[in-house]
Amino acid sequence: MRIAATDRSRAPYACHPSHSRGRLYAQPDSAMRNAFQRDRDRIIHSAAFRRLKEKTQVFVAHEGDQYRTRLTHSLEVAQIARTLARALNADEDLAEALALAHDLGHPPFGHEGERVLAERMQAFGGFDHNAQTLRVVTKLEVQYPEFEGLNLTWETLEGVVKHNGPLIGPGRAPEDLPWAFTDYGDWQNLELDTHAGLEAQIAALSDDIAYNNHDIDDGIRSGLLELGPLREIPLIGGIFDRIEARWPDLAETVKIHEAVRELIGLMVGDVLEETRRRLAEHKPGSYEELRKLGQPVVAFSEDMLETLAVLRRHLFAHMYTHYKVNRMMSQAGRVMRDLFDLYLNDPGVLPTDIQLKMQDLDEKARARVICDYIAGMTDRYAVEEHRRLFTVQGYF
Repeated sequence: MRIAATDRSRAPYACHPSHSRGRLYAQPDSAMRNAFQRDRDRIIHSAAFRRLKEKTQVFVAHEGDQYRTRLTHSLEVAQIARTLARALNADEDLAEALALAHDLGHPPFGHEGERVLAERMQAFGGFDHNAQTLRVVTKLEVQYPEFEGLNLTWETLEGVVKHNGPLIGPGRAPEDLPWAFTDYGDWQNLELDTHAGLEAQIAALSDDIAYNNHDIDDGIRSGLLELGPLREIPLIGGIFDRIEARWPDLAETVKIHEAVRELIGLMVGDVLEETRRRLAEHKPGSYEELRKLGQPVVAFSEDMLETLAVLRRHLFAHMYTHYKVNRMMSQAGRVMRDLFDLYLNDPGVLPTDIQLKMQDLDEKARARVICDYIAGMTDRYAVEEHRRLFTVQGYF
């Protein structure tokens, strides 16, 4: 028996699964899921998604089990994205799929890991985590007999690569694209000179909302952020004042959670108000019209952007550059550099399956195989691999 996927009304400028441009490799429709629900499920069942559980958000994963990892961050982004998509009559499943996929290309150790790989790969085509996400979902995930990658719909692929805006335009030529984009044979079909659709824009703003708030939560709980200076930021200080006036004896941990919860709500409300204002102004009549407006419609208001700028400066000064975080990232950078250099100069230490992939390749292609291997590691695996290869106790 065929069970029809549930449907609901969508705004005319939202994406609709029945209007999808399809997949690179044609497949029969699912009997129980629409195209975007199927994409979401493939992302969740991917090995790259599972590995996010031990990849750094801010704190290296083994520093404590209460801090966000890339996996918990992605789940929180997806929850916010579904809320925004529902309120805007967008496609919730596509927004969720994009939120879940947006960090699949991140290497271990967060932005420090990305910085080191970009440095080491500079002579071999470079490294960019967004481009690596495209590589993961179109090539590196090997689960299906008919094709490499996850064979996601055009709309999901477009949203994955363009959720932060166009990649080609004034001052940005195709030859400036990260190598992984041009290596993907169908990259020109993704129309990299336009904005992505409503759902991808929702996923991008949901990412901003999630990491701004949850970095506050993790920063306070870690002891790196102090409440006093943080409360000097007007929006945040006002939230704590209201909470304490209502619950004067509230435990500190509950107070922090309540403050973060309220701040998320304020940011979500701000995005909804500003997005509705822009939609009313531009009146896009279709998904294609919205993509070609030349500017995003999902956005924070100017007032909220000013508050976020103050907050980001505070987090950068008091958390992201804290000496304890710097120590973790310094160690992480050494691990990444040591592994890359050793693998490139002595490939015989690599696992057999990786060595087989490198057979008969030139140096540039061998470096890419090594980069893919390292980028796919979890923090824990990279640390253990470094211990095995660089300490006497590793194998003895």
